[in-house]
Amino acid sequence: MAILLDLVLGELPLKLHPVVWIGNIIHFLKPSFKKLPNKFSGLILSLVVIIIFIVPIYLLLNYLQLNLIIYVIISSILLTTTFSINLLICSARQVKEDLNLDINKARHSISLLVSRDTELLSKEEIISATIETLTENITDSVMAPLLFFFILSVPGAFLYRIVNTLDSMVGYQDEEHSLIGWFPAKLDDLLNYIPARLAGLLIVIAALILGFNWKKSFNIMLKDAKKTPSPNSGYTMAAAAGALEIKLEKPDVYVLGENQQNLTEESINKAVKLSKMSIILFIIFSMIIYLLFSFIWFQFL
Repeated sequence: MAILLDLVLGELPLKLHPVVWIGNIIHFLKPSFKKLPNKFSGLILSLVVIIIFIVPIYLLLNYLQLNLIIYVIISSILLTTTFSINLLICSARQVKEDLNLDINKARHSISLLVSRDTELLSKEEIISATIETLTENITDSVMAPLLFFFILSVPGAFLYRIVNTLDSMVGYQDEEHSLIGWFPAKLDDLLNYIPARLAGLLIVIAALILGFNWKKSFNIMLKDAKKTPSPNSGYTMAAAAGALEIKLEKPDVYVLGENQQNLTEESINKAVKLSKMSIILFIIFSMIIYLLFSFIWFQFL
């Protein structure tokens, strides 16, 4: 139900979106915790934000279990706020559409999705950045929160989203955030470790199903995944670069894949197809495994 809500309705209004509330709380608490003189500041900040959100969600859902229908509806609405399939795909398509109209408009669109300077990006660099952000976010925008949902139910999905939001807001490697951001960044890396590698493998399988170069996808993933500053983000990007036989490059940071095919608008279309198929595979495999474990669990009760 949560997946259907996301695909049909998209994101909740910003004023009602729990992730926006999480961001606002982090922004409010950050100045106070930055005053602490060690790396434990990030740990304490993380614990406070997690308690503020997870405890009420747990208590609410525990109470709603008295009515199964209401429980499923509220749980689905809450869960759909922790992942973004619709937004992820639509954002990539929007950049492609803008690129067909005006390169400056495309530069503005991609600036909303990436951290690099986009004012002077060429057409090929915009396409590369679009595919990079699309495939990188398969992990933290879709697979990781859903994986934690399958393990720890709705509070698990929120636990991941809180940590991921903390990392995006304070996990910078600069002087201002070197202490408060250390723990959230390391915890985010830890939580993404398995989802990122799983997502990379699913992209390889998706490439096989779609008739893309799955062998190169696997080989490039093994060869280039560790070239990114993040220990996790390179797996999906490198796998996608190999599958599409293209080179993805963030200047002065990393180069993934080989330049066998030119970067065109069609490259974005193929990346979208690859991303959608890998997400579908993840949902199918996760549900099968979840049902199998549930069946085994109930046999021993």
